[in-house]
Amino acid sequence: MKSPSRCPWSGEDPLMIEYHDKEWGVPVHRDAKHFEFLTLESAQAGLSWRTILHKREGYRKAFANFDAKKVARFSDAKLEKLLLNPGIVRNRLKVKAAVTNARAFLAVQKEFGSFDRYCWTFVGGKPIVNKVQTHKGLPVTSPESDAFSKDLKKRGFKFVGSTIMYAHMQAVGMINDHLVTCWRYRRCSSSR
Repeated sequence: MKSPSRCPWSGEDPLMIEYHDKEWGVPVHRDAKHFEFLTLESAQAGLSWRTILHKREGYRKAFANFDAKKVARFSDAKLEKLLLNPGIVRNRLKVKAAVTNARAFLAVQKEFGSFDRYCWTFVGGKPIVNKVQTHKGLPVTSPESDAFSKDLKKRGFKFVGSTIMYAHMQAVGMINDHLVTCWRYRRCSSSR
């Protein structure tokens, strides 16, 4: 039986294939899921997504199932304990950024009613559907990710450069960058 055509970055790793086939590019409208992806994408800076995906469960346990209210209350002692946890990337700046970002995330929720409502404004409320022909044609930033990144930084978020935010926007379906030959392209294009 022939495998469906997928984006080449999913490779042969079963976890990467499952992520590609079930999550990447599907529009997200739950704040908890947005916070999860913000935390994971920030941790990825300088690393591969595969590395982070394989530590996802460790992050889930370490960061209170991605509950921003709980993470925002993490103490310095809790942060020091997290730096000993092999289930996450033990980078002091990234661990501290998760707490800083949780606090900023709550402030955005308070201002806009939800983080979801806030973030989708950067794409006019609906996904940008690109028509990428080859893996080499994938952009790593866009005017939208530039604007999103700039605004997040202004609000005190850390590890939210334009490249990280572009990856976040792809992950949560704000941008559909599945190759046009990928079996997920049409499904993600129609799931707005």
